[in-house]
Amino acid sequence: MAVDWIGFAYASLLVVGGLVAYNRKGSIISLAAGLTFGSVAGYGAYCITCDSRNVKISLFSSFLLTIIMGMRFKRSKKLMPAGLVACLSLLMILRLVFMLL
Repeated sequence: MAVDWIGFAYASLLVVGGLVAYNRKGSIISLAAGLTFGSVAGYGAYCITCDSRNVKISLFSSFLLTIIMGMRFKRSKKLMPAGLVACLSLLMILRLVFMLL
């Protein structure tokens, strides 16, 4: 049983991003989204740790974040945070698909 360190790091980045947005801007929505998506991604990483073929939850959360943050990036043209999260989520999707091959 190999621990999914990359998945846990991705989940941690989402949580930390929500906390930073809350501390800097006072954005409760960013805090809630960061904690929610970070928790779901963390649970997905735990599921992958238990069974390396069980990528559904991680794939779902990464896909949803890619779509949402990609649309925000397209609208705002700001790399931080929307472009960065969209790129990281897309990389997670690619990683998860390659794990299934």
